[in-house]
Amino acid sequence: MRQYLKIIALFILMIGLVAGVKQPVHANDSDSINEKLGVPIVVYGDTLTEAQKSEVRELLNVTDSSAIDEYTVTGQDIANYIDGDPNSRMFSSAKITREEKGTGLNIDIVTPDNITEVTSEMYANALLTAGVEDATVEVVSPVKVSGHSALTGIYKAYDVEGEQLDKERMELANEELDVATDLANKEGMDKEKVSELLTEIKKDIAEKNPATKEDVEKIVKEQLDKLEISLSDEDRQILINLFEKMRDLNINFDQVKNQLEDIASKVKDKIDNLDLDDDFWDKVANFFKDFFQLISNFFKGIFN
Repeated sequence: MRQYLKIIALFILMIGLVAGVKQPVHANDSDSINEKLGVPIVVYGDTLTEAQKSEVRELLNVTDSSAIDEYTVTGQDIANYIDGDPNSRMFSSAKITREEKGTGLNIDIVTPDNITEVTSEMYANALLTAGVEDATVEVVSPVKVSGHSALTGIYKAYDVEGEQLDKERMELANEELDVATDLANKEGMDKEKVSELLTEIKKDIAEKNPATKEDVEKIVKEQLDKLEISLSDEDRQILINLFEKMRDLNINFDQVKNQLEDIASKVKDKIDNLDLDDDFWDKVANFFKDFFQLISNFFKGIFN
């Protein structure tokens, strides 16, 4: 009897611990305005209804419109910034809080179930390519979307605040995001593995400073071999062409090496979590199955 009572007490304690876990706060709760860096910027997708826009505000913890700058991103903005389709429907929205130099990029997808193709590391990689550094970016959508259009909203946020980004780099960043999501879809690669590949190639480019297309091709091949990733000849060439364009634009990834290291670390942690022992979750399920059966048997013994 004493053993069963201990088990029940442990069960109650576990319930209390689970119930006491607080949900993470996605948005910045500080009411203090940074006079040096400016207020946060919120960019809403133009296709949002008023009800959806209110939902986005709530998800981004926007309670005081005077404490932020608000803008709307349209299909025409996609055409202006990345030569995209001006008839695009825009649902993805973003909140950008500029941070002190050296802080790095922190990407928070507030509605992960509704951003179906792009991961936080994919956003971070693309934004570094576009020239965005040292910011906290929160991405949200009230409906399921791929997540690509959020980049345009972020570009507009910087543009209207007087920090114009290079158009060629913005277009290349969008191409990078397309390549990343295409690899995940076409090759059946895990999204984290795609992010790891792109990040490691950039780190290698920063270290080796390739002078020719052949040098870029060698780096891509070495990273594919190192990560044991097999691509079709077509996709391998698409990857080489992408990084050759980065070389042509003289994007200096050495300046953001610490931020690349941070992205690489986050990706590795996710991959490590995915690589848990195959039997791990089965063991957890069996444990709780046996545990609840034990509780059931105990109460049957009391009341029978």
